[in-house]
Order: sequence, then C-alpha cells, then structure tokens
Amino acid sequence: MAGKGCDIGLIGLAVMGENLVLNFESKGFSVAVHNRTTSKIDNFMSGRGKGKNLVGCQTLEDLKANLSTPRKVMLMVQAGNVTDIWVDKLCGILDKGDIIIDGGNANFNDTNRRVAACNEKGLLFVGAGVSGGEEGALLGPSIMPGGNKEAWPHLKNMFQKISAMVGPNKDIPCCDWLGDGGAGHYVKMVHNGIEYGDIQLIDEAYFLMKHVLGMGNDEMSATLGEWNKGDLDSYLIEISRDILAKRDDENKDVHVVDLILDTAGQKGTGKWTAISALDLGMPLTLIGESVYARCLSAQKAERVEAAKVLQGPKVTFTGDKAKLLVSIRQALFASKVVSYAQGFVLIKKASEEYNWNIDLGAAAMMWRGGCIIRSAFLGDIKSAFDKDKNLSNLLLDKFFMDKVHEAQAGWREVCGLAITQGIPCPCFQSALAYYDGYRTARLPANLLQAQRDYFGAHMYERVDKPRGEFFHTNWTGRGGTTASSTYNV
Repeated sequence: MAGKGCDIGLIGLAVMGENLVLNFESKGFSVAVHNRTTSKIDNFMSGRGKGKNLVGCQTLEDLKANLSTPRKVMLMVQAGNVTDIWVDKLCGILDKGDIIIDGGNANFNDTNRRVAACNEKGLLFVGAGVSGGEEGALLGPSIMPGGNKEAWPHLKNMFQKISAMVGPNKDIPCCDWLGDGGAGHYVKMVHNGIEYGDIQLIDEAYFLMKHVLGMGNDEMSATLGEWNKGDLDSYLIEISRDILAKRDDENKDVHVVDLILDTAGQKGTGKWTAISALDLGMPLTLIGESVYARCLSAQKAERVEAAKVLQGPKVTFTGDKAKLLVSIRQALFASKVVSYAQGFVLIKKASEEYNWNIDLGAAAMMWRGGCIIRSAFLGDIKSAFDKDKNLSNLLLDKFFMDKVHEAQAGWREVCGLAITQGIPCPCFQSALAYYDGYRTARLPANLLQAQRDYFGAHMYERVDKPRGEFFHTNWTGRGGTTASSTYNV
C-alpha cells in the first residue's frame, strides 16, 4: 500500500473509475481513491484493489494529504450538476497550481466554463474524454485531453502510459493534447456522434441482409466476419459479428439478438454533436439521421399500430444475392467515409471557431485504438491529414476519393433498392445525398434565396457581380417602380 505522495487521485468508484485506477496502478503509478459512498472505498480496497499500490481515502482532506504536488485529481462521476458539485468541493480544498481532471462525458460548453472558473482560482482544469468502455478503461482507452495546457506536462506521461498503443511497434499512444478549453471533450463528443452513425450504418446493412436477402443470423455473422478482414475492419463490425452468432443460454435454438426489444437508448452525446453542427452551420447529416433513427425506434407502440394500417411495398427481391452483398458492403463503407468526413469537417470548424488549433491527424490517431470506433481506416485518415494539414474534406483525399468512386455504383443500387423494397435506410441515403450535394457545383439554393427575398426581403448575391454585394428585387412590381436595389455589405 502506498504512503503519502500518490501520483494521482481518483474520485468515483463505479466500474469505469475502478478500472482506470487499476490501469494506472498496473503501469506503475500509485493512486489515492475516494467515493461519495465511503463503503465502496472499503469494498474496493478489500476486493479488486487489495494488495495494490493504492490508498483508500475516506475524506477529501485525506485525499489531498495523500497526493504529491502539484496534486492531480481525476473525476469519474456523473456529468452535469454532479461534476460541478465535486469541482466546487475540490476548489475549496486544493492549492494553487493543483489539477482537476474531468474524465466523464461532459458537454464541452461545461468544460469551457470550468476551465475559466478554475483558472480564476489558480487551479488547472482538464477535460479528458475517455473512450473504450469498461475494458478500455482497464486495458488501455483512447484519452482526449484539453483544457488548461499548463497541466499537460504533469499528466502527459501518466495518460499516455495508460492509453491504448497502436502502430507497427505498438508504441504510439492513443492520447495527446488537443487544445484549450473544451477541445478534448469536443473531440470526444464528435467521436460519440460518429459512433452513433457507425452503429446505425451497420444496423441498416443488417436489416437489408435480413429482410431483403432473407439471411439468418449465423450467415450474417459469417458475412460480417469476412467484411472485418478488409476495408471495414473495425471494433463495431467485430462485435456485431459476435452478437449475431450468440445464442440464448436458456434456448439454444434462439439467437439473443432476436429476443431484444427494438427500442434504442441514448445518453445525449449524439444529440450534442448534431446541435453543435447546427450552431456552427455544418451539414452533419448522417449523424443527425442516426440520432433521429434512435428517436423513431423509441416510438415502439406507435410503430406497432402504424404497421397495421400504413401500406408499403412487399419485399420481392429476386436478383443476385452475392452481388447485392457486395453492394451492401460498398454502401456501408462509402457511407462510413462520409460520416467521418462530416465529423472531421465539424472538428475543423469548431477548432477555428474556438481557437483550439486541433491537429486532425492526431485526433484520428487517438481513435485508432482503445475506443469504440477504432478501425483500420483511421490510419488512412491520419495519412490524409499528414499529406495535407489543410485538407478541407476527406472526400477530396485521393485515397478516399478512389475508394468512394469504386463503391459508388453499389451504394446507389442499395439506396434505390431500399426505397423500392420499403426498407428504412436513412443513413445510407443521407450519406449519398450529402455526397451528391457536395459534388454539385450549383445547387438549387438560388431559388431558395429568391424565395427568401420575395417574402422577407432577405436579399441575395448575384453570379455576375462581386461577392459581398447584395440585391433586393421587387418581385411583384407593386409598391415601387424599381425592380431591384443594390446593397454593399
């Protein structure tokens, strides 16, 4: 058992907190632990923490006394008001230069506020997004830190040692400094939004295989196993393969997935991502659709009633099964590229808006291991940003451009088939609509601007005049003789 001078303190001994404590300790760091319900401290110290380099602290004063300076205290507690309560308590006892780390799923706006409030009191605040679930917390998560940069030299060695390692020699940590204020929690938020999209895309592929091709769970599991060997190699494909193969313990003739109620839960980070995109004026369409898909799934009782009366086409696919499977895989991959492209465009915009200077390639590398969206092609994303740090959209990188061009015919086939067969695939179709919109040099927004000017005198720019020169037209001719007016803005 460690004495005074522990390397870090951690508050919140739920499973994630416990696993992080054990991860720190296994990498050679001593940890002082505290929990609101003090009996959990005793249970942990006599159970999973027994005999390890840990100190159980019954009070915050004990925690402070058992930490080396500058003191580093990590919160693994419920986001929102609960985090604020603990931050206030710590601000009341810690000394100037000490560090508070929030490892929860905080809203980046809250992190911005907490960084500023702690800075006024001489304390350093870090918002560190932690991804990887219970297993990642124990064996090596992806950690996305941001906040007061003065804290980073004191945390870098610890955080990078406990994080997942990637690269040919498994020596590249999935953790690096992202930027000031809420940058870390922002990147974690977008990570979670992309996770929503990835999951929904896999679910749509599953639904097509099940209802159009009539495939059974074991066959679909085997198919995902094959897909996991190529471009779609990822943690979420891997676990989906395993889920589809799992049979019920009580009845081996039944797969567990078929016994699960089709109403999806969510904790809000996907919604936050979509809201931030709207605030910044960025088209995060696929992630938005994935959030709405969960909302629609939650309307179970209404859907059951609607299914009795609302008509749709009968599934009548008679084509080439093997060919359609290839097309579904292509649609999944191309849509996934669009999702990541939108996510990184959003991070880039937020970085500019909030002056975070986020390295997009480094962010991609942090997701390469340990986290829920870890996948092989994140290395290709890192390469794309290494080649061009000012890359505006992943779709413009030659690697991804060529891949999407190769997948495009199958992608379009699947989206059209889903419509004609009545299979809901909102994210496949949303991704394709974004792709088609992004590659269109002239969109129908000219008519939209005319409509806005007609009913609200909102003005418009002209293609035959310099940008920044605005016009208003008297569309009906009533109330004046001048057809248009010019405004320099």
